[in-house]
Amino acid sequence: MTIDLRPARSGNPPAADVPPPRGGWRSRLARLDLRASPYLFVSPFFLVFLAFGVFPLGFTLWVSLHEWGLASGTRKWVGLDNFSYLLGDADFWHATVNTVGIFVLSTVPQLLLALALAAALDRKMRASTFFRIGMVAPMVTSTAAVAIVFTQLFDRDYGLTNWLIGLVGADPIDWQASRGWSWVAVATMVNWRWTGYNALIFLAAMQAIPRDLYEAAAIDGASRLRQFWQITVPMLRPTILFAVIVSTIGGLQLFTEPALFGVGSANRMDGGSLHQFQTITMYMFDNAFGEDRYGYAATVSWALFVMIIAFSLLNFLFVRRTGGAR
Repeated sequence: MTIDLRPARSGNPPAADVPPPRGGWRSRLARLDLRASPYLFVSPFFLVFLAFGVFPLGFTLWVSLHEWGLASGTRKWVGLDNFSYLLGDADFWHATVNTVGIFVLSTVPQLLLALALAAALDRKMRASTFFRIGMVAPMVTSTAAVAIVFTQLFDRDYGLTNWLIGLVGADPIDWQASRGWSWVAVATMVNWRWTGYNALIFLAAMQAIPRDLYEAAAIDGASRLRQFWQITVPMLRPTILFAVIVSTIGGLQLFTEPALFGVGSANRMDGGSLHQFQTITMYMFDNAFGEDRYGYAATVSWALFVMIIAFSLLNFLFVRRTGGAR
């Protein structure tokens, strides 16, 4: 006689065979919330970007294909004629050289000085908070006030800079009349205003570097300078890349400082009598609102946009080749 030790089957199927009950509206709402909420959270940025970024960019391209006047009301399709004219426009290339020259004189010293200031502020020192806050002071100062003060400093007859130069027996410099010296004057304004900003960015990144690396390097006998180049700079390369790209965008769009530096000239947007310090944005503004050539000004703005993209990519590739981006 055999005894069946298996448990008796009940009338209900096993739990594994029972299909899960369908969720109600609350469970469906929870799944929808889980899937859709991330897109809802990021959607305001994209909506604002579409309204104030993509649409103006596309509309500017459309305007650049026309002979477009604001005051005259002209709306004439010209296709790529504005771009063809741009390639042979000597005034545009003159403004491009000015922009690149001021950009180099401002960006390179600015980032190097900011890196040095950040390294100094990263060390233990008295009243460090006071000095760190002082780095923000130029940023909260009105750009117009800064330009007016520096315009007085670089005045040919009564400027403090020429007075200091005269103490060593040198002749005074006409800062606005000379192309090279006007670049130096405008770049000085830019450096004074933005060096502290970049220094704070570098300082924040430096304080995130583990101190164990410096302690180990000090035990191995590495000097502070060697620690800076072998530890700090490699760890800061992503931050340096960010600062370089942001400085490139701002430097190529430079407008306020050179425009206010030309106070006293017949047309402030000319950048001097011979366009010594006229930047691309000043040239674009002069064409749009000075000569009522809004279509050609839109073409200049698109050329500037392409130039910024090209310079940013070159900077990115350069820093990546040196090991800055992984």
